[in-house]
Amino acid sequence: TCDTGDQQTTAAVHLKEAAATIVERLKDVVAREGEDAVFECRLSRETAQDAQWFLGDVPLQSNEMNEIRAQGTRHSLILRKVTLEDCGSITFKVGQHSSAA
Repeated sequence: TCDTGDQQTTAAVHLKEAAATIVERLKDVVAREGEDAVFECRLSRETAQDAQWFLGDVPLQSNEMNEIRAQGTRHSLILRKVTLEDCGSITFKVGQHSSAA
């Protein structure tokens, strides 16, 4: 706001969140049946953008078998007590960026 006493004008600043990029990509994990498999990646910045984990084409949610965490720029997925059915591609997506292992 600019106020000269008898006149006033106001403007607003609108910001768009800059897109985060993946700076530390997923790595392949080898686990024995019944063990936990942990996948981690790191983003260029903390973001409010939706991040999503996939096993194959199936989106994953946090539950008793899958633990999804976001701590600052680090995102992790823990597959609890993996079975042979858990074999396949894990993908992490944020915005237009993705990483797979």
